[in-house]
Amino acid sequence: MSSVSCKVVLFLQGPPGVFARTIADSLEKRDVKTLRVNLSAGDWLGWHDRRCTSYRGSLENWPDWLRAFCLENQVTHIVYYADRVPYHVAAAEIGDELGICCMTFENGYLRPDWITLEHVGMSAHSRFPEDAGHIKEAAETLPDVDREARYKYPFINEAVNEVTYNMANVIFALAYPGYVRDKLYHPLLDYLSNIPRFTFAKSRNRRALHVIDDIIATGLPYYVFPLQLQSDYQLRFNSQYDHIAEAAEEVIHSFSQHAPSAARLVFKVHPLDNGIEPWSRILKSISKEYGVKKRVLLVDGGNLDQLLKHASGALTINSTTGLHSLRVGCPTKVLGIALYDIDGLTCQKSLDEFWREGSEPDVELRDALERLLAASIQVKGCFYTKEGREAAAELMAQRMIAGTVNLPDALCQIPPRLKKARARGIATTFAEQLKTRGRTERWSHVWRG
Repeated sequence: MSSVSCKVVLFLQGPPGVFARTIADSLEKRDVKTLRVNLSAGDWLGWHDRRCTSYRGSLENWPDWLRAFCLENQVTHIVYYADRVPYHVAAAEIGDELGICCMTFENGYLRPDWITLEHVGMSAHSRFPEDAGHIKEAAETLPDVDREARYKYPFINEAVNEVTYNMANVIFALAYPGYVRDKLYHPLLDYLSNIPRFTFAKSRNRRALHVIDDIIATGLPYYVFPLQLQSDYQLRFNSQYDHIAEAAEEVIHSFSQHAPSAARLVFKVHPLDNGIEPWSRILKSISKEYGVKKRVLLVDGGNLDQLLKHASGALTINSTTGLHSLRVGCPTKVLGIALYDIDGLTCQKSLDEFWREGSEPDVELRDALERLLAASIQVKGCFYTKEGREAAAELMAQRMIAGTVNLPDALCQIPPRLKKARARGIATTFAEQLKTRGRTERWSHVWRG
């Protein structure tokens, strides 16, 4: 890929806070011109200097406006956070049309203290290879992954940034009348719902620890399905499910027909779940329908790694918890599209076969995958401390300028997982996203009444 030296890098939305601006400042120090388009009040709050332009039009008109802006300003690179946000999906398509190099960043695969930076997209749109032989060969001489946690931060750092950003978009919505929020829930409802969750977190966690101990102590086989956040954009835009309940029903139905009769299926609530989705009611209803009500359990709290270490298998839609299960040698089945869903690591057999024929991951391949990830599309740092931001921004700027993003040997010209995504009916284009917007929201109301 070409160097960005003496070129023009356009930033779109970043994570809540000033991280995107920090990357731009690192590039400017190296004589790279940077620009920013603010789409919302939250964007403006995090970055509003001479480099910024506001777009206040509609989502439908965004591609035409962005195309003209890029041509007028001779943009050569576009950088954005969360590749499946509709504005960024359109940007990737405009980039492809105009020959602009697009890069995306997100929370890292090798958390904590890692940030992902790769070309164009992630998951279904990732350019990272999925061939096991290629990964092993590419990683053969690479160093071990740096596991030291250097940039720890209290959850309040992240929470303040999130709340400030999203509430600014609500309170000052008229400042950007055409902005479409990429949020499943209204922010006020989301945050108010968390109050009882935080209030009773300790007692809930104590109960969960006892339940987990009991599950393990029985010695009976069990399978773990860690729930993702229903609001997770990776879930909504990189899987075939409109709602997690659809995946849960598919899994429970298969479990009832094909799992060992003594086995149990354990769903674990995400630690940041806001409590809006009634998981207990959903799972009880589904498991009762398929005659396995006594064999399906819900755990809300406790230690996921402890559950995984003793499990007969784990299932995920496309969460990074799949990497946790692989690290402890747990047979893992991916239901959606995930970068680590690779033959030799995860179960490639059908869901029905998984219960009795799930295989442990190839340790050599797992280690090679993590070394290649760290060397090619991961940078050390974090979004929510000054030291972590500056460290990551410097590394990201260096890689962009040197043209080494996705290198060495982790850049496929055609996303290798895209064909699978299209076969599953996952919306992969901006036009498809416009047609399917609101589908998840409507389905959620069935459960919430």
